[in-house]
Amino acid sequence: MEIIAQTKRTKSLNDLPRAKSAKELQTMKFKAWSFEGKWKDFLGTPETTGCWMIWGNSFNGKTSFVLQLCKYLSNFENVIYDDLEEGWCQDTQDAVKAAGLDDVGGKFLHLHKEQIPLLKKRLQKHKSPNIVVINSLQYADLNLKGYMELRAMFPKKLFILISHAEGKHPEGRIAKRIRYDCAKKIRVEGFRAFAQVRGKGLGQYDIWPEGAAQYWNELQ
Repeated sequence: MEIIAQTKRTKSLNDLPRAKSAKELQTMKFKAWSFEGKWKDFLGTPETTGCWMIWGNSFNGKTSFVLQLCKYLSNFENVIYDDLEEGWCQDTQDAVKAAGLDDVGGKFLHLHKEQIPLLKKRLQKHKSPNIVVINSLQYADLNLKGYMELRAMFPKKLFILISHAEGKHPEGRIAKRIRYDCAKKIRVEGFRAFAQVRGKGLGQYDIWPEGAAQYWNELQ
């Protein structure tokens, strides 16, 4: 029995994932999107998987920004937008139309307040969209464990989480903790989006140029 127990312990230790040297790490290839123009200036060439977070106060252009981003991302992958807050209503219809998403056909799908357990079942389907937008983190009722489980279930997808804001930060302890795990952290204020781009500093994207100019000029 002692020999069997020792064998099991040895096997368990041998099953540990192998660590990589610095040189081996440099040879790894990661899939990224070749963004162009203002989107490349704003977000660089982001990886196609992982998690991004977008937050901002109401009436600052957050929804418009997310939908503009969805339209651009639809050039690369299918996008599914789980709208837990607004769902299907006149305001959503107008916002989707204003972003030009009518033009992308089935590359963009909009869900009406679909809770996370049902969303998981949908994402398990063959050829389900690889970009998943959840509006919002607060309405999704996700805790940190639930978020990590969602990421682990779908490691080849990109999750974009929208969050309410508390000042200049995401609202709530869970949102703030999840933010640390996000590759892209995007704050929206005054019809302008801000994102930290590695090697380039703080990137900016004007959601509504006229509105952004008026808002930020008034603050100066």
